[in-house]
Amino acid sequence: MAIVRYNPWAEMNTLQRQIDRLFADFQSPTSRTPAAELTETEDALHLKLELPGIEAKDVDVEVTENAVKVVAERKIEHKEDTRSEFYYGKFQRVIPLKARIQNTNVTADYKNGILHLTLPKTVEEKSKVVKVNLEQN
Repeated sequence: MAIVRYNPWAEMNTLQRQIDRLFADFQSPTSRTPAAELTETEDALHLKLELPGIEAKDVDVEVTENAVKVVAERKIEHKEDTRSEFYYGKFQRVIPLKARIQNTNVTADYKNGILHLTLPKTVEEKSKVVKVNLEQN
């Protein structure tokens, strides 16, 4: 029989890891915040958001010149004896934009749980060119 040295902190460390895991699962940002992808072209910004299981009528999009705010709600489907890990309820996400846009000309497409927004840049942003002078010694 091998002799094992007793470590009184081992049980405390195990308990601490379990509590940390519990709170990490509870506060997981991926379960309540939609994933986003922002790409930039010369003329526009293109924003994609994942909103699986949410109908278009339950999505509200507000666009300013420098940010996009998306508010959506996944409604509860009442079924008895159902165990679910889905997040139900309202959430919102505000995405700051890299460039000023024409918020009156935004186009949107919602298909298969993916929201596509095309955000055209303002004329000033499209023609913004910065010339850098380099001094030679």
